[in-house]
Amino acid sequence: MHKAVILARGLGTRMRQSDAAARNQMTSEQAAIADTGLKAMIPIGRPFLDYVLNDLADAGYRRVCLVIGPEHDAVRAYYSQTVKPQRLRIDFALQIQPLGTADAVAAAAEFAAADPVLVINSDNYYPKQALADLRRLDSAGLAAFDRQSMLQGSNIPPERITRFAVVRADPDGYLAQILEKPDEKTLASLPEPVCLSMNCWRFNPSIFEACRKIALSPRGEYELPDAVEYAIHRLGERFRILTVKAPVLDLSCRADVPAVAAKLAGTPVNL
Repeated sequence: MHKAVILARGLGTRMRQSDAAARNQMTSEQAAIADTGLKAMIPIGRPFLDYVLNDLADAGYRRVCLVIGPEHDAVRAYYSQTVKPQRLRIDFALQIQPLGTADAVAAAAEFAAADPVLVINSDNYYPKQALADLRRLDSAGLAAFDRQSMLQGSNIPPERITRFAVVRADPDGYLAQILEKPDEKTLASLPEPVCLSMNCWRFNPSIFEACRKIALSPRGEYELPDAVEYAIHRLGERFRILTVKAPVLDLSCRADVPAVAAKLAGTPVNL
């Protein structure tokens, strides 16, 4: 597997929200990009997305599809004109309306064709080894991130980590259930290690059928967990869980920018 899809269409609602304390720690350029909600392009020496792409190349991926909106001409121009990657071929897929993560994945169906693909968020910086391990997997799968490692090494505040979806495995190590926003009682009842889903998947082509078949969620979106559940129960897909004891960096809101910048300082990029 050498293809990856990066979901970069989100509205960035939390990133747009005013945060005076965070703004004082951001450069004027960072604040200006944050105002647009385009999290992946927030500059940390260079756009945050460059670091993500660098690690994909290091992990053995050679083709990347950026799922963007019609208004994201700046992203297309940057990767096709300003920066011309040598280690990666970058394609683009349009998600016309921001109708959820499953709708975004469906937009990349032509890029994927009959091949398996990695699917990740554009505002997360994942451990390189997790990306490489998913590439070598011989089935559909997901990286499940150890909660303690996230608490110890991520930039994400503990109160936010407790709201992340929890992954439950069956006795054979395949995905049994994704628990969205578990409460404290549910979290306390789970055996260690408790592992979190950070939207880091290896999908077979069946996911595109699942994304097309699911209904809108109560939030009015086509959501990827629903498509995964459909693929498991209706299409017979099985998702191997890879437990990762390393943190993920998250660039969801303005307060995240200084911490992520500090953790990525000095990281080389070669696209």
